[in-house]
Amino acid sequence: MSAQPWLFWALASAAFAALTAIFAKMGLQGIDSDFATFIRTLVIVAALVLFLTYTGKWQGVSGFTGRNWTFLILSGLATGASWLAYFKALQMGNASQVAPVDKFSLVLVALMAVVFLDERPSTQEWIGLGLVTAGVLTLALKR
Repeated sequence: MSAQPWLFWALASAAFAALTAIFAKMGLQGIDSDFATFIRTLVIVAALVLFLTYTGKWQGVSGFTGRNWTFLILSGLATGASWLAYFKALQMGNASQVAPVDKFSLVLVALMAVVFLDERPSTQEWIGLGLVTAGVLTLALKR
């Protein structure tokens, strides 16, 4: 397997997502999950303001197209809905079960990418997606 330029960032994302589940589960005790999502969002906004300022990556939005705005807004709404559902699930269930089921999103991404982005996963990728689905079902079914 040759190292892909995106691989480091994808692995970093996975590690931070794991920490998100653990820290959130620990922080949700005794508080409303929706309000906790709001606090999390404020922290993210503040961190991004600092990051964009530090790296000098602020840019004007006058060049954004209607398509840019539409899909960024839809993505933001989907992210918010995902976070609300994720925090509620974490509050109600075990992090070791909720987080893997949440990662079923990768199967859904692949299916939606076929439909909306005309992507074509290889046979090996379909097998991997089937294994992920089997793993999610194994974790989600009652014992």
